[in-house]
Amino acid sequence: MALTISCEEVVDLDLEESEPRLVIEASLVWNLNQVQNPLFIKLTTTAPYFDEDIPPAAGASVRIFDEAGTEYDFEETEPGLFRNDGFTPEPDLVYELEVIYEDEVYRATESIVSTPEIEFIEQDNEGGFSGDEIELKAFYTDPAGKGDYYLFRFFHEDLSIQIYDDELIDGNQSFAFFSDEDLESGDEVVFELQGISRGFYEYLFILRSQAGSGGGPFQTQPTVVRGNIVNTTNPENFAFGYFRLSERDVQSYVIE
Repeated sequence: MALTISCEEVVDLDLEESEPRLVIEASLVWNLNQVQNPLFIKLTTTAPYFDEDIPPAAGASVRIFDEAGTEYDFEETEPGLFRNDGFTPEPDLVYELEVIYEDEVYRATESIVSTPEIEFIEQDNEGGFSGDEIELKAFYTDPAGKGDYYLFRFFHEDLSIQIYDDELIDGNQSFAFFSDEDLESGDEVVFELQGISRGFYEYLFILRSQAGSGGGPFQTQPTVVRGNIVNTTNPENFAFGYFRLSERDVQSYVIE
């Protein structure tokens, strides 16, 4: 009789932990030609790598100012979540976000970015690399001469995103396409088109590039991706996240 003994060694990883940093999620998006929902800004802090919980940054002061000095306060409705029901930005005005957290002031400026409407959605049953997948195209017309950037969000079971610039389509009709081998007749797909700033486009591009890397042992380690928020009290203690103002158009489509 042979006896096989297997030993498993438990390895404790001693990871260096940095001081928590503030994370500001301030993507404020307005529905094009639709009723506006409440706006939320979320504050959290970074946590150690293996922690599952994301700590809220409670007790902050959050508000937005316009060029005329009008103030829009965001009320904390639950720890780290701040709400406003009356802020509607005007085109061509610059708005400043101010967050005061643990006696330090964080600021960012942005103007609202308009978006074209989704004009129609077209279905192709011979799409994809194999030629037998259902492919959807959402058409829109890019305004000429503005240098526009777009974020497309697709909702079908999971969320998918695509980002575009208008370098090759300036002033012309174009489309974003969505394909999924699991699409079937009767399924609903929701398309959301947002106009975004060049800064936010570049921010998303870097994030997407890092998320798509294989993480092999010889790859360059990811860099710290910083948004447009500046700590004016202590610049070295910078925050993560982004402040932006965008319009969006949303259309749903049921597979035929």
